[in-house]
Formats: sequence, structure tokens, C-alpha cells
Amino acid sequence: MLVRLPLRAVQDVEYPRIERDFVDLTKIDPSLRDAANAALVNNLTIYEEDKLLTAPTIAAVQMSLESDKSFDSFETALAHVTGAPLPPETTIFWEQGILDVLLEYRVTSETSHFAIHAAFDRFSLKTVTALRFLPSGGTERVYELQADAGVVQLDPRWTQAAARFVVDGFNHILDGTDHLLFLLCLVIPFRRARTIIPIATAFTVAHSITLIASAFGYAPDVGWFQPLIETLIALSIIYMALENIVAPQVQRRWFVTFMFGLIHGFGFSFVLQHTLQFAGTHLLTSLVSFNVGVELGQLLVLALMIPVLELLFRYVVAERIGTIIISAFVAHTAWHWMVERYGVLAQFPWPEITTAGLASTFRWLFFLVLLVAMAWGTGLLWQRFVASSERKSGAFDG
Repeated sequence: MLVRLPLRAVQDVEYPRIERDFVDLTKIDPSLRDAANAALVNNLTIYEEDKLLTAPTIAAVQMSLESDKSFDSFETALAHVTGAPLPPETTIFWEQGILDVLLEYRVTSETSHFAIHAAFDRFSLKTVTALRFLPSGGTERVYELQADAGVVQLDPRWTQAAARFVVDGFNHILDGTDHLLFLLCLVIPFRRARTIIPIATAFTVAHSITLIASAFGYAPDVGWFQPLIETLIALSIIYMALENIVAPQVQRRWFVTFMFGLIHGFGFSFVLQHTLQFAGTHLLTSLVSFNVGVELGQLLVLALMIPVLELLFRYVVAERIGTIIISAFVAHTAWHWMVERYGVLAQFPWPEITTAGLASTFRWLFFLVLLVAMAWGTGLLWQRFVASSERKSGAFDG
């Protein structure tokens, strides 16, 4: 393993100096090894097939200049770390130096599954670990780990990827206040299983479509797209809240929910932009697992929301008045979100109209029209099914 980090992150090691406080490069090697022990060996953990590997051997150390580009590839980095040191006449302060280290671990097999825990968050309030993994006979994988990312499977099995993304999806829906308020607006007027199931299903299907499409690169890759979606998510909450105040209808609610679900799916995809790096070769499995986690989180939220609303409307306030009060509070909150997010969106210039942009827009419009038609047809079939079930039930009761 080749590791590079700025020496200014390791402040509990004394470096030999010469005149004007420059580093004495003829005596720097022991200090570099002390720094490697303190910063790397004690904060870097490697697992092989889920078994902790013993501490590594520091095979080589090197002090480099900030301008050194040898870590652009593994081969050049290895040649640099094991090569000649900086010339003794080089003038450099220790805070300007880069520590390059070659660590050697004893492993059972090069084809094993490996995991890493890089706990470098103690060095700074914000740390980023850029990691490149070269599996035996495989394609290089690139990771960007924020702070302490925990144990990261470098070549995850599909079960490991699925478990991770189920948890990520579950946590995301519980942490996403805007999605929770959207769910609240959905269930306030409709708390029976017969009405809530098609509405929740429409939301699930819709956000799954755009989430998967975004993960496979079909979403616009432009800076203004994320603030646009976040603004529209706030707008969707306002609309649902106002509809609850005016006159919610089941026939219209599931269709509107489907349309807004497409927008929320893009919102979910922004979370996955960073976490999909942990999917390994199991992209589709990870996407499905994330969706499963989201749905489990939604079911938990609905299971808590519906009984609370029932108790509230039965013992505290009349249902109609309570619906108006809660919806007005939600609309007020979402309005402030929309104004703030639109302020971010307004900082971007209007996109230039190009042939490629128009072609992409027409493809998405065609796709959207197709989805709307499918959703509308599904809704008509569902209404006929419900009406038929009610007629049969009435005939049986008679």
C-alpha cells in the first residue's frame, strides 16, 4: 500500500532542522518513520476476508515536494517512494513537505476480499481520503472517503453491497425532513389502507424510475439541476399542503403523487452520487437495495404517523380543522425552503440552447409523456378494480 499525506497533519513529531529552520534532509528518515507510525500504522486498519491483518511493515519512506506528481499512477508512485531521496541541498520547511510511505502487509491471497478503515479524521475538522484500489486482474476502483467513513469493503460481495444500501436508504428517509413532510401531507386526509396504498405505491414507483435513470447517467449533468430539483421538491410540499386545505380527492391525489415522485427520485439520486462508489460491481443490486431501505423507512414513518393523526383528530381537534392547521404549518415551512433554494438556483445563468440540449429535452419529454400515459392507464384500471370490488361487496351484503 502506497500512502501520501501532508506532513503538516502530523504535528507530534520533531523534525531535524538546519539554519533558517529548513529541514535537515540528511537526518530526516527516522522522523519520517515516526510520522508514518503515528499517522498511518495507528490509524489505518486493513481486513482480509473480514479478518484483521497484523500491523504493516514500513518498507520505505520519502519526503516529497508539494509539486511532485508521482502519485498519478501506482507504478510511478512506487518508483518514487523506493527511489532516491530529495537532494540534501533542497530548502524546504517541514510544514511544506509531503510524506510518502510504502506499507507492506502479509496477506493470504491476492484474490481475497479486502476492506479498509481509514480513521484520519483526528488530523483536521475536515479530512478527505482519496483511495485507489487495484484488485488482482480487475479494474481500478476510486473512492473518496469523507472524515471517518468506517469499514469500507473495497471489493464488496453483493450481500455486503445490498446490506449497506438498505441501511443508507432507511437512514436517508428518516433524515430527510422534506421527504417526511411530503409523506405527512400525503396521509393527513387519507389514512385508510384502501386509499393510502395506491398513493404510496405511485410515489414509490415514480421515485424508483428517476432514481435508477439518474444512477445510469440519464439525468442532466449540469450545476443548476440539483438546486432546481430541490426547489421543486419544496414546491411539491406546498402544493400537497394547499390541496389538503382546499379539497383533496383520491382520484387526483395518486396521479399528482406520481408526478411529484419523479422529482423526489432525482432528489434521492443526489445522495447516491457519493455513496454509489461503495457498490463495487453491484450497481443495480445497490440501487434496488437503496430503494428497499427507503420503502422500509417510509413504512415505519407511516406506521407512526397514521395512529398519531387518528389520536389527534379523535381527542384533540376536529379532523377538518386539524388538517388545515397542520397543512398550513407545513406549507409555511416549505415556502421558506422554496425561497432559499430558488435563491441558490437564481445564481446560475440561463442554460444555452443547443442542438444536443434540445435533443435531450425532447427525449425526456417523450419519456415523461409515456410515464404519464402509463400512470393514467394504471389509475383507470385501479379505479375499475375498486369499483368492481365495491359492487361485489354490496351484492354479497344484500
